Amino acid sequence: MIVTITLNAALHVAYTTGEAAIEGITPISRPAYRAGGRGVTVARVLRAFGHDVLAAGLAGGASGELIIQDLAKSGVPTAFTLIRGESRRFFRFADPDLVNTALRFSEPGPYITTEELGRFAADYRRLMAGAAAVVLCGSLPDGLPADTYGSLVTYAAEVGVPVILDAGGEELKHAIGHRPDLVVAESSTGEPGEAPDTRALGADLIRLGAGAAAVAVGAQVHVVTADGEWTARLEDAGVDWPVPSGPPARGALVAGLVPGQLLGWSWPDRLRHALALATGGAGSWTSAPGGPEERDRVDLAAYERLLDAVRVTGPARGVFRLSCSTWMPATPGSPTSPAFSRRSPSRRPSTGY
Repeated sequence: MIVTITLNAALHVAYTTGEAAIEGITPISRPAYRAGGRGVTVARVLRAFGHDVLAAGLAGGASGELIIQDLAKSGVPTAFTLIRGESRRFFRFADPDLVNTALRFSEPGPYITTEELGRFAADYRRLMAGAAAVVLCGSLPDGLPADTYGSLVTYAAEVGVPVILDAGGEELKHAIGHRPDLVVAESSTGEPGEAPDTRALGADLIRLGAGAAAVAVGAQVHVVTADGEWTARLEDAGVDWPVPSGPPARGALVAGLVPGQLLGWSWPDRLRHALALATGGAGSWTSAPGGPEERDRVDLAAYERLLDAVRVTGPARGVFRLSCSTWMPATPGSPTSPAFSRRSPSRRPSTGY
């Protein structure tokens, strides 16, 4: 079982605006609710592709109840620690007749008390007893110390559970020394015309304690490990359809890196799978959780096409080409789901972790 932790979960509330305002009041639709937060997205993507997953973290108030209910609709089991505060909400108001005109508003996260943190820590330790891996994602709500992720990494390491950490800022600064197995970070593009030094950032993360570092910048991902470096990007050479040029959806990217971390895939295979998911294969809902997208629908046709467009370059071995069959999600209701074997991604045994 893969456990995802979202300490600052959010409820996305989407409204569609109606006709022109009457007496100064603009009519809107009834709200559509969707659970959000990067760890929640990771759990959804893993579940959609047939993995055994559990979403946990902190949730409270009416918003927290709706977060849990929405995940249940997606078939994602949950084990959130309940808090007294209200989980944050994101509001989206969109006119269906106007493109890219949605108004968005966000609330601050809840304050977490010492008692609530203690209850979560106890819950977390229990979850680690049955976990194959843990994914720690996103920002921290008010009241939690900056080294919270560091403690969670240590708890997992004590029982031999691999840790994938997706964080930045102070959260990453305090957690990196606790030696997470994989860190997913994001690099700014810097000044106009200046190429971001993803290699230096990845090397710094390794030096500070990460087992491996995947740095996303723009539409590419650069990985640094103790054994080498790889860069993955989408290229339109040899394909007869437009290649997405925007940045990958962060939650889908993290989810795409998890199976390879557990099953020992080569880095080219990990990056190819993750980038194909994050640039459209996992579905549009991964990048627009507050919109009207069809629930958790993975786009297998897009995923397969994007696999053909991903190019992975390494310092010594050049360009790695796709040499394996496509991994497919489980059929709804199926008791087993196909997955790559530990030895070769071209095999699809019906086995878990």
